[in-house]
Amino acid sequence: MKKWRLSNHYLYIPLLFMTVFYLIPLYVMLVTSFKSFAEVDLRTMWNLPNGIHFDNFVEAYSKLAPSLWNSFAMVIPATVISSMLGSLNGYIFSKWKFRGADLIFPFILFGMFIPYQSILIPLVQFMNEVGIKGLPGLTLTHIIYGIPITTLTFRNYYASLPQELIEAAKIDGADMLRVYRHILLPISIPSFVVVLIWQFTSAWNDFLFAVVLTGNRDWPITVALNNMAGSQIIAWNVQMAGALLTALPPLLVYILAGRYFLRGLLAGSLKG
Repeated sequence: MKKWRLSNHYLYIPLLFMTVFYLIPLYVMLVTSFKSFAEVDLRTMWNLPNGIHFDNFVEAYSKLAPSLWNSFAMVIPATVISSMLGSLNGYIFSKWKFRGADLIFPFILFGMFIPYQSILIPLVQFMNEVGIKGLPGLTLTHIIYGIPITTLTFRNYYASLPQELIEAAKIDGADMLRVYRHILLPISIPSFVVVLIWQFTSAWNDFLFAVVLTGNRDWPITVALNNMAGSQIIAWNVQMAGALLTALPPLLVYILAGRYFLRGLLAGSLKG
């Protein structure tokens, strides 16, 4: 038994190695963002800065601020609406099955496996045809693309709940919407945490849809960050400060709500 415990400790060695490996880019980004332009060099990129230069962040924020708020204006409604629609879909498919539900549900899930690149041209054509452009079009795209994963998450979560809850509510005279509002919705917080974090991160980090569907005025922050490096001489210290500002919102979401995300997963939200 003692020998087995000792061998288990060796498992931490590769885990520690992988942790350091994945944190190296973050370290380089962090130290570079605090350096002056004169200190930025490939030969000294591992060195700590001689001083802390917050002006890099001020300059990066001044360039990214409009796009930062564009991202919030797109991500928040896209996340909330797709989560609510996924919750309603999951409720219907798990507790109020109808004829053809077993056929429609796989078709909805199929949307998770459609590559972004394969639908770009018809997506742009459709948006131009209906007259939805810019941030509204990008928001609508993320809402629709988020429905399959949110539907699957809520459907599996609601399926794990006892059917007696629904039957008792029906006996008391509650209709379909009242059952959802007064019984299932209050106990759906674990699944909502999972899908809200997932959708927020997915929509925030998107670049392909954003660069195709938006223009200069409504660029989200990922596109604006890419365009900061458009000159022949790149101020890498400002660029890294901008990258850190761009990564900060989803990073804070995971830091502040990560434990609730894990609780939601363990509560059955992704169980079959």
